[in-house]
Amino acid sequence: MAEVAPAPAAAAPAKAPKKKAAARPKKAGPSVGELIVKAVSASKERSGVSLAALKKALAAGGYDVEKNNTRVKLAIKSLVTKGTLVQTKGTGASGSFKINKKQAERTNTARCVIGVYFNLRFHPYSMTEDY
Repeated sequence: MAEVAPAPAAAAPAKAPKKKAAARPKKAGPSVGELIVKAVSASKERSGVSLAALKKALAAGGYDVEKNNTRVKLAIKSLVTKGTLVQTKGTGASGSFKINKKQAERTNTARCVIGVYFNLRFHPYSMTEDY
């Protein structure tokens, strides 16, 4: 009895190329970080705005805090690491937060230095041809 090699299995059907998912359009409106910065800067509290007060302010502005709770926390953490916000109490995303005044001063002085370096004139008529 001669051994017969088994017939090769049917070739695997060629897979159809995967279709790329349609890119979701970016939602219009300010980002969570911008909303947080506005809420903190609008506050008159000396010691800063707590996380709970910040969530209330965002909810009053029409933002769904319960649905996007993790986004709010991540945005706060990233703003603290960037230096936009300063954490006055607590750790992580909990505690109180204030606007970093030193960074705001830095951006204003950087603009002035750049203007002096490149000899830019901030004159109302500097954009026209006639002086």
